Amino acid sequence: MEMLNRMRAIVTDPDTRFKITECSVPVPAPHQALIRVTAFSLNQGEVRTALAATTSYIPGWDFAGVIIKAASNGNSPKEGTRVFGFVQQGAWAEYIVAAAAQMATTPDDISDAQAASLPVAAGTAVTCMEAVGPLLNLQVLITGAAGGVGRILCQLTAMAGAKVFAVSRRPNLKQQMENDGVMPHAVFTSIEEAKAAGKYDVVFDSIGGHVLAVAVSMLTASGTCVNFGNSSRQPTTFNVRSSEWPFHRKQLIFLGPEVPADCTAVFTHMAGLVKQKRLHTPIDKELPWTSIAEAAELLVQQQVNGKIVLKIV
Repeated sequence: MEMLNRMRAIVTDPDTRFKITECSVPVPAPHQALIRVTAFSLNQGEVRTALAATTSYIPGWDFAGVIIKAASNGNSPKEGTRVFGFVQQGAWAEYIVAAAAQMATTPDDISDAQAASLPVAAGTAVTCMEAVGPLLNLQVLITGAAGGVGRILCQLTAMAGAKVFAVSRRPNLKQQMENDGVMPHAVFTSIEEAKAAGKYDVVFDSIGGHVLAVAVSMLTASGTCVNFGNSSRQPTTFNVRSSEWPFHRKQLIFLGPEVPADCTAVFTHMAGLVKQKRLHTPIDKELPWTSIAEAAELLVQQQVNGKIVLKIV
């Protein structure tokens, strides 16, 4: 086992936003493993929170790396095992601690960058689908379809037998979906365009605001809208009467920081799909972690198609 005391980490800084600094290596609890991080991916929520921080802390959720010290209670994979997963905070560092329930083993045929792009995006996508149930032959509309969760949702709903419709302002989304193995029934540039095309049994929405309000009015009589984000950063208001009757049979489900009931099983399954080349990891860019400021700016300005992954060098 490596003997460690100090490490480098990206910390928030009110003056410079981010800086790489030296700090103490975290000490694992009995149920946690110590992991050397090799790559991590960025998510809108963690980046926006970090950019607005007035105190110093280590952000980060998604990670991929190698176990340096197994959990002393014996629940984690053994030392030397490549793993990927998520933590509530602190993944933008050379070392982290994580419980076995928050990670899965990385298959040999998957890169650390691919693995790091999966946990939050794939976990959110699976949670959204679990909230709805079987999707076979249903008309499913996905807003923000060019994002990390959106690209995985498009693929998983297509695998589930749904008729996939997508909304995004990105001009190359249709080609991107086809590259991901999804043949969309239609790709729209706005929610109004999608509404003009008809009704949907399910809408998965990550935009919130006006888009969510319109989405509710696009549902079939017993349709379901699952909202899992608010990238518009706007409140949502809607007129019940304009949403058509019988409104009481429609469902609007809000998902917060929920995670799958069994993260290890979900992550293992997702990694298996990637290994089988059935699921394409939604990586747009891979950069060194010293490019954190550039990467964060690209993400918040919505200049990333899917995920941006940073490698620790």
